[in-house]
Amino acid sequence: MAKQKEEKTNVMRLLEQKKIPYTPHAYPHDGDAAPDGASVAAMLGQDPGRVFKTLVARGASGGIYVFDIPVEESLDLKKAAKAVGEKSIAMLHQKELLPLTGYIHGGCSPVGMKKQYPTVFHETAELWDTIMVSAGKVGFQVELAPVHLMALTGATSADLTV
Repeated sequence: MAKQKEEKTNVMRLLEQKKIPYTPHAYPHDGDAAPDGASVAAMLGQDPGRVFKTLVARGASGGIYVFDIPVEESLDLKKAAKAVGEKSIAMLHQKELLPLTGYIHGGCSPVGMKKQYPTVFHETAELWDTIMVSAGKVGFQVELAPVHLMALTGATSADLTV
């Protein structure tokens, strides 16, 4: 019997290319519709505090920024702006996400965007041995050490949530 080939995303290929150890995880989903992050954490049997969602925002200066926070949390726009030295920031419109990052809503990863934007992880990321982020496609997550993830993305950390 032939072994079923595991689907690899560009995020997984990039991590392998950089020799960064990771564990892939897949979850069931309905077409392109992504379940909310808390549901993904539950489906994967994970603590929602270590499953991070990737949010993309535009600063008052026009710069694009990436914020990764635990799935059950909400981004505090004032704290996020302060973390990147902007007067204010606003979330990107969903239609802008694909052209700017190469990812769709629900499958956005801090790894492998079209361009590496300044990235900030919520400070709790560093408390875990491993965290999970999107593997760049709805239905897939990667689990890896936050120290490797932050080094790869050039990320800093800050208090970002409400």
